[in-house]
Amino acid sequence: MFAIARDPIDVAEIARSVRTDACGAVITFAGVVREMSDDDRPVTGLSYEAHESMAAAEFEAIAQEARARFGPCEIAVAHRIGDLRVGEISVAVAVGAPHRGAAFDACEFTIDELKRRAPVWKKEHYTQGDSEWRANPDAKPQ
Repeated sequence: MFAIARDPIDVAEIARSVRTDACGAVITFAGVVREMSDDDRPVTGLSYEAHESMAAAEFEAIAQEARARFGPCEIAVAHRIGDLRVGEISVAVAVGAPHRGAAFDACEFTIDELKRRAPVWKKEHYTQGDSEWRANPDAKPQ
């Protein structure tokens, strides 16, 4: 499952999608809209946009790389687009693998590479009423 979602992300559903009888570990990561920006400005929420087909393809490419590095594992990624409020899940990654170490490593690799490579853009909405598109500090140069 590699998806751009307009509706709220169900982390439990994503975890179930990677669970097989070969998995001794299922790890999930949920990125949540927090109340403060990286530069300590209070926010009311975020807006996300994505190049949907390219993003889903990049999620899948990242998962293939994770499997090559960490061994057999099932990986699912979902990223929200649209307007999100503080407390809502913006991105979720789930990894099922035979052992916990590989599952943790593959999950961390997947979210780090997603933040660096995926064509997804974030706009922060501040409590003062202004908004700003924010560059991902981990993004690869264009």
